[in-house]
Amino acid sequence: MNTQETAVKTKWGVDVSHSEAQFKVKHLVIATVTGFFRKFSGAVETESEDFDGANVNFSIEVDSIDTNVADRNTHLKSPDFFAAEQYPTIEFKNGILEKVSGSDYKLKGDLTIRNVTKAVVLSVEYNGTAGDPWGNTRAGFEVNGVINRKDFGLSWSAVTEAGNLVVADDVKMHFNIEVVRG
Repeated sequence: MNTQETAVKTKWGVDVSHSEAQFKVKHLVIATVTGFFRKFSGAVETESEDFDGANVNFSIEVDSIDTNVADRNTHLKSPDFFAAEQYPTIEFKNGILEKVSGSDYKLKGDLTIRNVTKAVVLSVEYNGTAGDPWGNTRAGFEVNGVINRKDFGLSWSAVTEAGNLVVADDVKMHFNIEVVRG
């Protein structure tokens, strides 16, 4: 008799109506510009109730970038930055969520922007799991990290007469993600 138990995998999908994908970057070293990606999707697969060891994949539509300035959005979609026509998505694949302690986790995976893939580590706060009024189970996460945009081929730059960079190299990423068990 085989007493070995087979782990049951639970699949979760990102609820985009209760999630956001945001970035921040310094402009002229004195101000911060905030932008969002309005269209994205993602999936989580886990074998544990606390998401330790969960597999995470995420995809962002570059054309959905929104910084509240149409001309800036157009420039960011151009070959100077994301080259949205040639590289329409940003992908995060092979992600593994690892519990550090309490509600603190690390998310390690492969981030691809402009067909350049780099391993990244993001900080995650697991906000818990709850049932909604319609019988669904949901979980919430805050994900933060910093990448150097030039590592991914987003190398456009300009310098002011005073010697300040127009756009900083480091980009802060912040995601509020709610997933629903599917």
